[in-house]
Amino acid sequence: MRRTCLLLAGMLVAAAGCGLTSGSPMVDDVRPGSIGQGEPLEGADLTVTSKSFTEQLILGAIMGIAFQAAGADVLDRTGIQGSIGSREAVRSGDADAVYEYTGTAWITYLGNKEPIPDPRQQWRAVRDADRENGMTWLAPSALNNTYALAMNQANFRKYGTRTLSDVAALAKKDPGAVTLCVEGEFANRADGLPGMQKEYGMNVPAGRITQMDTGIIYTQAAKGACTYGEVFTTDGRVKSMNLVVMEDDRKFFPNYNAAPVINTRTLKQWPAITDILDPITRKLDNDVAQTLNAKVDVDGEDPHQVALDWLVEEGFVKEG
Repeated sequence: MRRTCLLLAGMLVAAAGCGLTSGSPMVDDVRPGSIGQGEPLEGADLTVTSKSFTEQLILGAIMGIAFQAAGADVLDRTGIQGSIGSREAVRSGDADAVYEYTGTAWITYLGNKEPIPDPRQQWRAVRDADRENGMTWLAPSALNNTYALAMNQANFRKYGTRTLSDVAALAKKDPGAVTLCVEGEFANRADGLPGMQKEYGMNVPAGRITQMDTGIIYTQAAKGACTYGEVFTTDGRVKSMNLVVMEDDRKFFPNYNAAPVINTRTLKQWPAITDILDPITRKLDNDVAQTLNAKVDVDGEDPHQVALDWLVEEGFVKEG
């Protein structure tokens, strides 16, 4: 999972480039749709990269297919293990582009301790700070892959909570009603359960908190074995299991909005990249991400095919 990768970031700096020894050309038979008209990237040799979890594989494929439709030859180096590897590849010029998360960059890469609550201000701060690193952040998406608590429909009808403040109030009013299923990491991180409980004045006894693997959390929450499960807001299982996500009404969790990050030298040589990616990024939100992620994690489809199908359905590219 992404959070686990973040903890490993410092250990991976020395090996940042090791995942880039492999890669293969993208060979999709695509042409311009609403993006890439006139093939402004003809003659470009571009390398796209990503981290190794489902959402990142889809986003990396979306980027690479869009570049192909605009005339570029694209090398696929998606699926890099850990968070630091794909970033370092773009910074060093071993890769040209990646979809990255604002919160990850602000806290993990740039070393800040406190997130910026406003998502647009968070993006601006990251964009400005990363200029000196030779990376340009394009406009962000509404897709925000952050932590949340979620419950099944039966418990939602029973307790009616919609926000984390509601959960805190329920825990105070009826302590026996609130049980939590969480990852071990979330249970111990300052920006996880301990910080959330402090921020919201939420007091859930340790005996009512169960630690388990991520995948099990979703099934246990769906069955109602725990009232609330820790989830990621763009995970496809949220939609497929019809879970209700609690609003973080005090904006405790960092914003993890996805945005394209381009090697600045590459962008100067191929400025059309901005016009190609901006319309696509504007379409990406949590609902789209949940749908696409579910096609892979629930239905077993291939991430690259899911990306291609979505781009065609949205009219961004055409096949053949």
